[in-house]
Amino acid sequence: MFIKVLISAILLFALPAETGKFKSVKSDGDQAEYVAANGERFAVKTTQLQSDSKAYEALSLAAAAARAANPVEIGNAVGTAGFSNKDQIAFFKGVYFLTVTSLKSAPGSSNLQDLAQSLADKLDKGEGDIPVLIKHLPNPDEAQKNAVYLNSFTTLTSLAPQQPVLTAVQGDGNADAVFATIGASKMLIAEFNTPQLASDNDQRIIARIHELWDLGQPAPTAYRRVGNYSVFVFDAPDAQTANQLIDQVKYEQVVSWLGDNPNILRRAQERYVDTTLGVLVAVLKASGYAALACLGIGGLIGGLLFSYRRSQQKAVTTYSDAGGMLRLNLDEMTGNLSNNRK
Repeated sequence: MFIKVLISAILLFALPAETGKFKSVKSDGDQAEYVAANGERFAVKTTQLQSDSKAYEALSLAAAAARAANPVEIGNAVGTAGFSNKDQIAFFKGVYFLTVTSLKSAPGSSNLQDLAQSLADKLDKGEGDIPVLIKHLPNPDEAQKNAVYLNSFTTLTSLAPQQPVLTAVQGDGNADAVFATIGASKMLIAEFNTPQLASDNDQRIIARIHELWDLGQPAPTAYRRVGNYSVFVFDAPDAQTANQLIDQVKYEQVVSWLGDNPNILRRAQERYVDTTLGVLVAVLKASGYAALACLGIGGLIGGLLFSYRRSQQKAVTTYSDAGGMLRLNLDEMTGNLSNNRK
């Protein structure tokens, strides 16, 4: 059977005396009892763990235990993730794991959901996400619904007691694991936090698989090391299907320097060059746009001014130096007039 919820270094979370339309009528450390306006009563248990991953572990183990009686699926209806059945809602948010159980309910009432949501709203969200290892399962949104997660495990035999190969896996408290049913197959991914630990386990696992084959005992349908992951597929229809599932598991390598990063100067120089080039390009673009804007506005104003001047010239009477009176034909530009007078 699945191991029980691991709760270590429990820190008590002070549940609010009142939350919305609910009032606390009893409180004892990490447990409290709430009553709604219509008389419904609810028991709330809050556990504060060391990390978000530990809180998710508690949720997944609680879901596995509940699944033995009724089908439940982990989703994100309340808190960061949780599950529910007819009389209970369990969820985690940040480092907190809460169970809200109905003691006296009314048919069709939504008070159970409302109380759980009200309590979740008062909790710090922490990292605000499920463990990354869950997301590396094939079809993670679907696989998460039934996945069981272990944080900093020592052994994995409790996850699948009928699989003797898991006796070769030793986490030494420095590894995480997830076990999920995917279609007709079951997949287990163990993530080791150091390459050396991953390599040592890989050698033991391969030796154990060959031993199981020789003894005719149950062995994984497929096994492969992927980065620091040890990936098992059990009960698959055939080896091809099992290997196709393993092909979908991607190990995302993270490199961090224990001391000073030796590439810090080179990266600073690269950032300086990129920033300088960016500023230069931005200045050239701005100058070009400004020049085009000046030419356009100047051309428009010049055209309007020219048109205005021409319209003024057309409206003014032609200039005459004689003021409209008789003038001498000194420049011989006026034709000869007849001298005949009557």
